Order: sequence, then C-alpha cells, then structure tokens
Amino acid sequence: MSDEQVLELIEKYLNGEMSRVEKARFDILRKEDANIERRVQEHKQFTDLLKQYGERIELENRLNAIHDEIDVHTLKESLMAHPSWVVQLWRHHHSKISVAASVALFLIVSVLYLTGSFKDNSSQYVELKNKVDKLSRSNESNKSSINAIKNAIHLDKYTGTGTGFALTSDGLIATNYHVIQGADSVYIQNANGDSYKVEVLSADPQNDIAILKIIDQKFKGLGAIPYSFKKGESDLAEAISTYGYPGGRAEYHNGYLSSQSGLRGDSVRYQISIPINFGNSGGPLWDSKGNIIGITDAKQGQAEGEHFAIKSKYLLDAIHNIPADSLDDKVVLNKKSTLANLNEVQRVKKEREFVFMVKIYN
Repeated sequence: MSDEQVLELIEKYLNGEMSRVEKARFDILRKEDANIERRVQEHKQFTDLLKQYGERIELENRLNAIHDEIDVHTLKESLMAHPSWVVQLWRHHHSKISVAASVALFLIVSVLYLTGSFKDNSSQYVELKNKVDKLSRSNESNKSSINAIKNAIHLDKYTGTGTGFALTSDGLIATNYHVIQGADSVYIQNANGDSYKVEVLSADPQNDIAILKIIDQKFKGLGAIPYSFKKGESDLAEAISTYGYPGGRAEYHNGYLSSQSGLRGDSVRYQISIPINFGNSGGPLWDSKGNIIGITDAKQGQAEGEHFAIKSKYLLDAIHNIPADSLDDKVVLNKKSTLANLNEVQRVKKEREFVFMVKIYN
C-alpha cells in the first residue's frame, strides 16, 4: 500500500467516512501495525492543531474588531465622570463585545455602581484601570498563543532532512555538510519531538562535515554524552550500528564494516554493510563498544548501491579546526563510553536521546 493510499484511508477514517465494516477492518490494522497507528495519531494531532489554529485566528479577529470599536481610554474617563453611563454602554454595545470581556467588565462596574463605591472616584478609577489592563494583557496573551501556533506550523514546512548527533552536552552537533548546504535556517528535532534552532558553527566541505551549535533559548542542555570518539581506524568485519531519520522517522540498523576504504580507494570513508538512505546523512556510526567511528553519508554511493561513512578521524579534525572565536569554551569530548556492557535495546534507549533529525528550511 502506497503512502498516498494510507493517508487517504487515515483521512477517511478520522472524518467518519468509512462504513462500519471498513472501520472495523481499519481498527484491526491499527492494532496489528504500529506504524499505521503512529501515522493515525500524528495525522490526528496535525488536524487538531490546524483546527485550534483556525479557532485562535477567529478569536484574534474578533478581539481586534472589538478593540477597533471601543475606545478604552474614553470608556475609563466616562465611567469616572458619569457612572450612569454604564447602563447606556450595556444597552448599546452588548452585541459588539465578546462574551468573556463583556461579562467581566459589566459585573465589575455593576458591583461598584450598586454598592456606591463610585463615591470614591480616585480609588475606584485605579481599581477599574487595573481590571481593564488585565483584560488588555489577556488579549496580548491570546496573541502570543496564536504566534506560537503559527511558529509550530511553520516548523513543519521544512524542505529537507538529515541526521545529526551530539558532540557535547552544551549543544554542539555533527552532521554532513551537504545536509545544511544552502539552507536559510536549520533546526534540529529530538526523539521527543522538541525542535531547537541551530547555527552552522564550522564546515569542512571537502570532507562533507559540518558542526552545528544550538542557539535556541529554550534549550537547557543535554545529559552526559554516553559514547566516546575513536581516533584510530576500525577493523574489517567489525560489528557496527547506526541510528538516524530516513524519511523523517527514527530507524536503527546494525551490520559490519565491509571495507576500510570507500569508492576507488577513498581513504576518507569506510564502506559499511548497513543500508543508508537519504535522511540518514550525518548520523552516528558506532562500533560494538559504543565508540563513534564515523558519520554515515547517504549522498556518497547512492548510484552504486553501496553504503559509506566518513571516518571519525576527519570529524575530530573538523572539531579541532573550529575557529576559537566561535566558541565560548574549549571543546571537551567524552573519552569513555558507558554503552559497552549494554545490550542493543538498552543502548538504543540511551543513544536516541543524543541523535537528532536535522530540518532544513529554504
């Protein structure tokens, strides 16, 4: 079944357009196929987000229309000078004022008027001013929420993806240079779906390596890096593994090192037995002890059907060549892997927290 057919079924299912039999069959398919279930949930979340965005846009338009029709400063001055004007306000403008704002404002003013509190005009003016200011701040809060949704939707309009992995806990990320080449802006997304803006700190186009730095204010740092970085060459037939985001989804693969050189004797790369597809570019390549031995390179060898990875020696050289004025502190890499004695399931649970989908925007 093609992606388009799956998407069509999901939309038909969520829109309630399936017959009872079709729905029952699709429910069984969701239970048996975790990928289908995941796509259903993702599509539902996306459509819910669009619906929420539309509702907030409508609310924003209503609030803006109300704001254009009502002069808040004149309202406050009139209330101080002519308390009885409140009744006229309610009669003439109740159809134009949003439900939340009108009820709140009318109740506040009514209580003050009926209890005779307007006798002390100066103190009541301050109180009323605070209430109006609170409503104004609520309006600004709604606008902020709308802007946040706009930004979230924008972040789903990326034009390309790759993979990157953490070098340090303070946000240095390695990937392929061809992944970020020509991008207007770059974000990374972790396994939990959180996105962070990054900048290109340093690039080595010749060896297809780029070093990124997370510059997003909401980024609070990573935990201790669980893997180390191998300086020397790895052995033929050594067990290896990788984790990446081909097609925008997380995938783990293992295999072995099939050659210590790339195409036509290329000494910069290993040939590996692991399938590498577009989206895997820039991902980590580990040995069985949890050492980074290379960066997966999906661009190299696509036509030949062979798979390659840039050796970690060239990654270490690229890190060493980062301009000093681009760094706040000296780059200190982890020298001891904590993955060596873990089984594959345990390893992946740790590794995935430090591998990211790289999103490109043009």
